[in-house]
Amino acid sequence: MGLLKDFVQGMSENKKVAKAKLKDAEQDMRIQKILEERNKSANERDLEKRLEKKRQEKIKIALDKLRKEDTKELWKSSNSMIKGQKSILKNDRPILKEKNIFKDNKNIFTNQGGMFK
Repeated sequence: MGLLKDFVQGMSENKKVAKAKLKDAEQDMRIQKILEERNKSANERDLEKRLEKKRQEKIKIALDKLRKEDTKELWKSSNSMIKGQKSILKNDRPILKEKNIFKDNKNIFTNQGGMFK
């Protein structure tokens, strides 16, 4: 049992070391990015922001188009869960043919005695 316990502890230590290395690498990347931004002129930074914004808009449009195609394909598919299913409004379930007991009573609590009066 001690061997398994040592193995598990070793794994958790390895995870801690990996997390610490990842955190250090992320911090180094942030510092590097800040230094690069400081070396650029204001016009360069503005231009890069605008180009990035346009790139993100193009990505969003392309993604929306793909999602619409997927939805259209889902509705046309012969394997679709939606296609071939009976409508809930047109079925032979007995619960839908029963009389609505709540239709005539506007408020079921006003017709009862007790603390609701």
